[in-house]
Amino acid sequence: MYRDQINEECPGMSLITLFSAPKPFTDPHIGLIQRNAIRSWTCLPDVEVVLLGREAGLEQVAKEMGAIHIPEVEYNERGTPLISSMLEVTRKNTRSPILGIVNTDILFSSDLIEAARHISGQKDKFVFLSRRWDLEITQPMDFSPGWEEKLKVLAEHKGSLHKPAGSDFFVFPRECYDAIPPFAVGRSGWDNWMIYKARMKKWPVIDCTPSVLVVHQTHDYSHLPGGQTHHTTPETDENIRLAGGQSAIRYTILDSTHELIQGGLARPAFTRERLTRRIELIMRNLFFFLPEDQIESIARPKRWKKRLKKWFKINP
Repeated sequence: MYRDQINEECPGMSLITLFSAPKPFTDPHIGLIQRNAIRSWTCLPDVEVVLLGREAGLEQVAKEMGAIHIPEVEYNERGTPLISSMLEVTRKNTRSPILGIVNTDILFSSDLIEAARHISGQKDKFVFLSRRWDLEITQPMDFSPGWEEKLKVLAEHKGSLHKPAGSDFFVFPRECYDAIPPFAVGRSGWDNWMIYKARMKKWPVIDCTPSVLVVHQTHDYSHLPGGQTHHTTPETDENIRLAGGQSAIRYTILDSTHELIQGGLARPAFTRERLTRRIELIMRNLFFFLPEDQIESIARPKRWKKRLKKWFKINP
């Protein structure tokens, strides 16, 4: 579908534009992992990379990496780039039929491109994502031939597969997500909303974990006030409000409708985690008439599991 469109209409166009708003490059470790991430993207075939914002060191890094730098992106009052502006600016300045928003601590390998080719050949509208491998990397990476296989081995032996909550990238056709609230990037809530929105639109939400290696380079939160995690910032509270409340930001990769396995799309395997999520959704629908805090108390799995343990005196 999209592959044919590129070949026939714009033979020189990249299949995917990956875009991101990096943090300042002033902190040595953050600068290191961001350079690693961006270099991994620019090594991919059929990809162009757009870096957005006016952060310290960004223009120079974009030149070094061969990425497109666009400083004209909107910020909130706290100086954080807005997702809505990032997407709008990228659309206006690129032509790729597929877009991918990604955090600047994420390493990709070429199986991301293969996934996009397989999926875009089967679906017109979609969003795909994947669980990540958390891995500590403290040195500049060597991107000489064979780096992808070395990264895979390193991730599987020294990394850990992250829990289903929290997503670090989304890949989708450029006409999808034509209206996004002004979420603050790098704060909680917006990624969950991306899945929620796709489900409400009935687009396939595709879990590519079986087929795509995604590595998250671990880091602290010293770039945030007080070193607190992004889950507890006022900007996260605002993201949740913009998303429409707690129900919309409970969506995770467990709400995917398909999995990509060996190039084909299949229904996700039934697991205990997915069963728990289905029960949660049923309970949210049953008690929709209650105030949000009461729905949260009833429906959130952690809370009703805790009650069950207390009632039946089940040891953790």
